[in-house]
Amino acid sequence: MQIEKRRMITLHHCPGLSLKTFHNLILKDPTLDLLYTMKPSEITSYFTITQKQAHSIYHYIHNNNVTQLLSIYKEHGIHSLTIRDDDYPALLKEIYDPPVVLYTKGNQQLLKTRMLGIVGARLMSSYGSHSLNKLIPPLLKENFTIVSGLAKGVDICAHRLAMERGGNTIAVLGSGLFHIYPKEHQSFGEKIASQHLLLSEYPPYTTPTRWNFPQRNRIISGLSEGVIIIEAKEKSGSLITADQAMEQGREVFAVPGSILSETSKGTNTLIQQGAKLVICHLDILEELTSTEMVK
Repeated sequence: MQIEKRRMITLHHCPGLSLKTFHNLILKDPTLDLLYTMKPSEITSYFTITQKQAHSIYHYIHNNNVTQLLSIYKEHGIHSLTIRDDDYPALLKEIYDPPVVLYTKGNQQLLKTRMLGIVGARLMSSYGSHSLNKLIPPLLKENFTIVSGLAKGVDICAHRLAMERGGNTIAVLGSGLFHIYPKEHQSFGEKIASQHLLLSEYPPYTTPTRWNFPQRNRIISGLSEGVIIIEAKEKSGSLITADQAMEQGREVFAVPGSILSETSKGTNTLIQQGAKLVICHLDILEELTSTEMVK
């Protein structure tokens, strides 16, 4: 492994280092050569960060070596992908705050396929299930890889349906790859890792925390050409994903629902705000084709 990549991965394991600070560091010092020669006071002034951050970075990079960790990751089939690597997903690199490092387990070639995000309610109704069964199979025939978050409800059903119908799927985690969440999806997550792809921006030993999941959602949309929302309450993680998709310039698709259903309020509101109303897969293909023609 080249020294620049090793340094980036080492820095990525540094406790308390925010993504914004990490981007600032590699923007000012692309190879991290300077950082590794600086004292804490010099790090503070050159990178315009707090003394506490500078001391934390200094002591971590000079007292920790990720060689052993990388060896453990390799034993478990986990690979590290930095934003400088040629295999880093092109669409994800375009977003405002792309992950600097990704950890993958499974078929990394899926990151080179056309991807569509699918998210929705954790308490999915039979209507949501029927919607997935109507939309996913024809999209798989168009060679789209289904991207979701391994959560209960719509997410896990989207992954499962993609696999059952002979398609490909990517699960983006809000935790490290050694801590698949929720725990009841552990075995299914391992199945995805063996046949498809598990992905996380968090080092593998990272445990799940509530604030990781909104961050995770930007990767689902960032990887994808568009995001399909199937059932969502007025305030939900699915709507956060939709908002992030809009900010990233991605297409947002929403399946309409009954005005009497709580899990349709979010999707119906999205449609009022300009999301593409979807009643069949052709609505999605039409929008993506027209967008591609404009480009």
